[in-house]
Amino acid sequence: MKIAYVTLHWPRFNTGGVSNKILHQIHLWESQGNSIIAYMHLHTVENPQDLLPARYFFYSRKKFPLLIPYQEISRSIALLKLINALKKDQPDVIYLRWGMYTFPLQFLPKNMPIIIEINTNDLHQHQLLGRILSTYNKITRSITLSLADGMVFITNELADDPAFARFTPQRVVISNGIDLDEYPFFKAPKTDIPHLAFIGTPGLPWQGVEKLVDLARLLPDIHVDIIGYDTIPEVDKMPSNLTLHGYLNQDAYRQVLVKATAAIGTLSLYKKEMQEAAPLKIRECAAYGIPLILPYKDTDLHGQKCDAILELPNTEDNITENAQRIHDFLYRMQGRRLERKIIYPLLDIKQKELARLNFFRSFIK
Repeated sequence: MKIAYVTLHWPRFNTGGVSNKILHQIHLWESQGNSIIAYMHLHTVENPQDLLPARYFFYSRKKFPLLIPYQEISRSIALLKLINALKKDQPDVIYLRWGMYTFPLQFLPKNMPIIIEINTNDLHQHQLLGRILSTYNKITRSITLSLADGMVFITNELADDPAFARFTPQRVVISNGIDLDEYPFFKAPKTDIPHLAFIGTPGLPWQGVEKLVDLARLLPDIHVDIIGYDTIPEVDKMPSNLTLHGYLNQDAYRQVLVKATAAIGTLSLYKKEMQEAAPLKIRECAAYGIPLILPYKDTDLHGQKCDAILELPNTEDNITENAQRIHDFLYRMQGRRLERKIIYPLLDIKQKELARLNFFRSFIK
């Protein structure tokens, strides 16, 4: 198959969870004898050499006075160039990561199947980004979703969500995977007290990172390491047993994770009105052998009878109400690891991508 991998709006750099996923997908698809071209629609960046290999379609981020929507015009022109490139290249399948509608997306070629990856409930997520973006998305989302001949959902909850019910019935659930063979397996650390690690992205309310400040105060005999944050909104004085490491590249954050007794995932997923997720960072921590605390339903790991996985409710008070459970779990996990043989059949990306390719083939006459 000749597959076009299309991403909209955001630059995809060589590092990061989503970028690693895209790279692994392309590599595995190519290893099965397919030809893949990535098409990246993005704003201009300072260091384009750091982007994933792709055909780039840049738009300007400049803003002009007198209400001239120069950025949006530039964005549309870049997208039109991308669409024309697709028409010229004639792939067998277009794989489009979900992105907010931009004119003229509706002119994607109709003579080739379009598969859209759904990785969030956009209606709920955009409510958190403000009224203007939320209203725009509500009005235009059906233009994008109506283009889909098939949809790939990363969770069962999304596949069953009424927000997507009226669009194509050709759908499959394939959660996020990880190439476990490419990650080192960390030995259990020898620390005086347990270390709990969290990797997050600032500005996303559903991360719930502020709850870890409360946890550190409630449990002075543990240490909390937070990666990705320099500050936490509305928190001036941090507990002495909590460290904010800020943004770190992979080599640097591995030096923090190698000391982790356990890692914890997204703490406030309910703010997106979601119960289920399949975060890449948690999969990476699992690959390192780090025991997991999951304050939500993980698509692959939920219900697994494993002593090295602690599941918590996805509620507003999930951390404070379960502080003692977290404390006891951390102390039980000292000197312990999450065995790879348990997670391999659940998280490994190879089988997931074979299933995705089979879904693509079902659309090719």
